[in-house]
This record gives sequence, C-alpha cells and structure tokens, in this order.
Amino acid sequence: MSVSVEKNKEYIVDIIDNGYEGEGIAKIEDFTIFINGAIKNEKCRILIVKVNKSYAFGKLLEVINKSPNRIASDCKTYKRCGGCSLRHIKYEETLNIKKHIVQNLVDKSLVTKIQVKDVIGMEKPIYYRNKLQYPVGRDKNGLPVMGVFANRTHEIIPVENCLIQNPAAEKVAKEIFRFIKENNISVYDENSRKGLIRHIVVKIGLKTKEIMCIIVSNNEKIEKEDELIETIKGKFPQVKTIIKNINNKNTNVILGDKNIILYGDGYIYDKLGDFTFKISPMSFYQTNPIQTEILYNKAIEFAKLDKDDILCDLYCGIGTIGIFASNKVKKVYGIEIVEEAVGAAKENAKINNVNNIEFMVGDVEKAFKVLIDEKKIIPNAVIVDPPRRGLDNTTINKLNELELKKLVYISCNPATMVRDLKMLEEKYDIKEIQPIDMFPYTSHVECVAMIELKKL
Repeated sequence: MSVSVEKNKEYIVDIIDNGYEGEGIAKIEDFTIFINGAIKNEKCRILIVKVNKSYAFGKLLEVINKSPNRIASDCKTYKRCGGCSLRHIKYEETLNIKKHIVQNLVDKSLVTKIQVKDVIGMEKPIYYRNKLQYPVGRDKNGLPVMGVFANRTHEIIPVENCLIQNPAAEKVAKEIFRFIKENNISVYDENSRKGLIRHIVVKIGLKTKEIMCIIVSNNEKIEKEDELIETIKGKFPQVKTIIKNINNKNTNVILGDKNIILYGDGYIYDKLGDFTFKISPMSFYQTNPIQTEILYNKAIEFAKLDKDDILCDLYCGIGTIGIFASNKVKKVYGIEIVEEAVGAAKENAKINNVNNIEFMVGDVEKAFKVLIDEKKIIPNAVIVDPPRRGLDNTTINKLNELELKKLVYISCNPATMVRDLKMLEEKYDIKEIQPIDMFPYTSHVECVAMIELKKL
C-alpha cells in the first residue's frame, strides 16, 4: 500500500484505541500511527517522527479534546524515564487497558473465546517495589549522578521521589550516594570503562523491614569503604547486611558474579503469607509482594489441589510457589535452571519445615521429561511460571501427553501465554484468565490461567 503519512509533518488525529504498551493508536487513511502519551477517544495534534512500511510513530504535540481518564502526572520524570508510562491515566482506566490487551490476544488466537476477568489492582498503587536499582555515573557536566536511565538511552536522570520505590530503600540509596559525592569516591564512566561505583541496589523485606545494600563496583577496592559501612549502619539500623558486588565487564547486566560481604550475613528475610523466604543478592524474589500473595493464592485456587496430588512446579525459582502449595498436596517437585536459585529453594523449604518438596536443577525442557520418563514420577497437577519467552514446544507437548486434571499457567507476558494456550487447546479447555496488576502505572500485566482437561 502507498504510505499516506509523511515524516516531520503534523496531523490532527482521533485516538481509536490504546496498544500493548499503553500507547495511543490512530489511523490516517487506514495507516496505523502509534503515539505515546495519547489516550483512547482523544483528538490530538501529532508530529510524525518515523514511518515504516505498514505503520508510523507520532509525537504528541497537543491534546485538543481530552479524555475524562486523563490526569496530571504526579511525577516530574515519568515521561523521560519510561518506568511508569501510564502515569497520565487514571489508575482504574489503566486496569481496563490491561484487561483489553489480554482480551484482544485471546480473541485473536484462542478457539475458546472466554471473557478475561477484571484486572485485580492495588488498593494503594504506590511505593510497591521491594527492590531498588539505581545506576551511578556522570552527567553532561561531568558531575556524579544517581537515578534512572532515560527511556531507551543510558543518560541517568536524577530522581527526587520515585513513586513506585519503597521510601525506606530510597532513603538508604540517597545516603550512600551522598557519601560517595562528599568523599569524592569515583563513579563509573561507561565510555572509558573507568571509575568505581556502577549501581546502588537496595532490597527490603516488606513485612520484616530488613534491608540489604548492594554496592556494585568496577573494582574490589573502594575508597573509605569502612567509613561508608559505619555511616550506613549508624543511620539505618534496619540494614542487616551490606554487600560489595564486583562487576568489571562491559555489560548492561547490573550484578557481576562476585559478592563480598562487608557487613552482616549476606542475606535478609521476608514473609509471603505464612512462609518465610531468604533473599540473597542474586536470588529472584517477586518485586511486588502485596500482589504476589494474591497471584499465588489465585494460582493455588485455580489448581484445586488436594492431599493426594503430586504437583510439579516448573520454573520454580527460589521455591516460593511450591512452598506455598506444599501443605495442600502429597508431594511437590520443583524444576529450575539456575543452580543458586535451587540452593535457595532447598534452604527456604528447611526454614519453613517443608519436607514434602524436592528441587531439581535443569532446563525445564529436558528435566521435566527426565522426571517423567526416567524417574517415573507422574504428576497429576502442574503449575508453570515461565520467563517472558513462554514455554518451549517440548514442554507443551509433554503437558498435552500427560492429560493433566489440574494445570495452571502463570505468565508475565500475555502474548506468549496466549500463544502457548493455543497449543494446549488440543487437549485442554481454557476455563479462566485472571490478570493481576503487579506493576501499577506500567504497561506490564501478569496473568493466571486455569486450564482443565477436555471432557470426552
């Protein structure tokens, strides 16, 4: 088709929908335009900034007719950092947008045209993150800066008050950065790959209030290290451990492979439901524990577990879901490819006196097959919680082959979830999809799907 829009030209458009990232969608003679910051049912003046063969991107210049769902943002940096791309929209409407995204995917792909449930949101959708990761570097004037990366760049934007970070964690990070600046401790320069401090990472137990500080350094030697430790300990008694992480690689990955404990035991604890979990510098732990409890309880509710069940927890991480479900079943088998996570899972089982759970290190694609075909362990219930890429075909085929009575899919990416559910429809009915808002004001949405064996 001939392109009907021109780059660097202004247009007046009607926003007909919001897309997968929350961006506004308009049409000019059936040619699709994506516009960040625009809301469905608005009339906007835009500038075309990029044109592809079948779609274009526009920059929002003016909102001519505003949506009743538009609000003034309460954050000075959200447009630049991209962390909360929906802060200009009423919270209730962001939940509707997320439901609509999942429903569209279901309608396009699944044979079973089920109605997606309303998204479970947060009562107070602020300050919900239990892990803060702030890059440290130099600004355009060569001065030390800490904050967040500007969207799609490595320019660091200073943050006065991030509305999604835990305030106690942010206070600790700001104090560490103050010490770095006042004592002229060098900060990392990405271009020269010289300088010391690369990131400040703070983890906090929401219920225990215990705090872990991780100072990511380009080198093992940090100037005035002992003074820094004493400053943190003196001002923040809730800090239980301080760790120096060494990362001298040219990489976007925040943490390096080596951790040196400067104070404490190198870990903190937090509680989810009735269970206690040990959190280490490298271990993955859900970032929004308030919504995580809702997510896990919903998954267990969907699984309809009983005391005779053999449950497989695929992509088990540090064992949270399997441990959550352990008192409802006969036996749990967890599979996870990250060896350190499996070690943490075993330790978490001991901490909680859970004796009916076993963990395996391995790629789910291979290890799940080994568990069934070689070890002859046949589960009748499975909960899967794969990474964003979703399930592999081998695992999907094995799930179809098993003809499970109880199957639950937890997803952080509805697009790959729906792709996988389509392949499971061969043997299963998709009964319910419950979205949960794990990251308010962002475009991300988590889902739990209840899947039942087809009745003959």
